[in-house]
Amino acid sequence: MLSVELDVTGLSCPMPVVKVKEAIEAGKLPLQVKVSAGAPRDNVKRLAQKMGLAVAEKPAGAGAYWLELNAR
Repeated sequence: MLSVELDVTGLSCPMPVVKVKEAIEAGKLPLQVKVSAGAPRDNVKRLAQKMGLAVAEKPAGAGAYWLELNAR
């Protein structure tokens, strides 16, 4: 299955979490999320873990990360 990409870099909190939650609830898994480092990254990871999803992380450069969210 192809994953969906969602770029939420540059969005102010809580919008990264809102956009990711909307995508998850729409069934767009696996989901590749490009997110800014710091609070946005931490908050998206926390949301995914609370929703029972597996989270893999890799640097995307320029202070951003790719988070791969998938069902366990």
